[in-house]
Amino acid sequence: MNTFTVATWNLENLFRNGHQFGPRTAEEYAAKLNSLAQTILSLNPDVLAVQEVGGPEPFSDLLALLEEHYPHCLLSTHPDPRGIRVGFISRLAIESSEEITVFPQNGLMKIASTDGQGRTQEISSFGRGALGICVRPLPDRPINLLNAHLKSKLLTFQSASGQPRFTPKDENERVQAAGLALVRRTAEAVALRAKANRLIESNNRNALVVLGDLNDEANAATTQILQGPGGSEIRTRAFDRPDKGDDARLFNLAPLIPEERRYSRIYQGNKELIDHIFASQELFPGQPRRKPRVDSGVILNPMPSITDNPVERRGQPGSDHAPVFAVFEL
Repeated sequence: MNTFTVATWNLENLFRNGHQFGPRTAEEYAAKLNSLAQTILSLNPDVLAVQEVGGPEPFSDLLALLEEHYPHCLLSTHPDPRGIRVGFISRLAIESSEEITVFPQNGLMKIASTDGQGRTQEISSFGRGALGICVRPLPDRPINLLNAHLKSKLLTFQSASGQPRFTPKDENERVQAAGLALVRRTAEAVALRAKANRLIESNNRNALVVLGDLNDEANAATTQILQGPGGSEIRTRAFDRPDKGDDARLFNLAPLIPEERRYSRIYQGNKELIDHIFASQELFPGQPRRKPRVDSGVILNPMPSITDNPVERRGQPGSDHAPVFAVFEL
């Protein structure tokens, strides 16, 4: 039986040693690379979407450890101010690709934000660019994939030194930053969904997978924006009854993860699933629909509980996220 395995993983500050957010020593950097590579090889996906890659150099260092299992790769050229970006690691040839950076006209074209000095400004693009590719696991089965890392819930604040702070001066500063982060995450989700619309509507041949670090849980409004029309989600009675909405619907695979492992991060002691995989109807063949096997790699990558300071784990191996993967039968 032919299968197609996809995965998404936030690699947590994959910078070379000596970088402000990277490991302090070459030994720490080697340990991180080795732990990431071992996990990827254990998962053995056909295509892996990665987030928090700190540039082409550490990306190449990681690829060198994957024993030539993944000859095809692509990295976004649109990092955020911290230098992190998304990318794809693939066993399959990448037939086409697209960088997704600007909010579309049928989305939220301009939203409020602040600049480095705390002054109000308008923005019209992703904080870190999304990336789209097309692969072909079977000669007659092209599959599009979109990889995004939406605006984080972890807040940063400006300081006189120019270095980010992770503790607000007061409650007014915190609530403003939280509100602006939510607005930006919403605009990014809308833009990603608009791109998905163009790929799947009135198209019953090319499947679509949307995946990445969406920085919120399955029931959050920003995550649900990506689903499209509601009414036949996985594990509802309507799931196996095709309807007109299926042409525009993306199914979140979160309910298929075993409940005891249905998380990808531990934040202040709370288990959260913020890394997601959505799939279009073409990847659920048969009647009743055939569901993929979906899980998180919390056993492969044990995670600590993190706080609001993202540099506390500087130099630690592995990642503060677990990978999430899905195995589809084609």
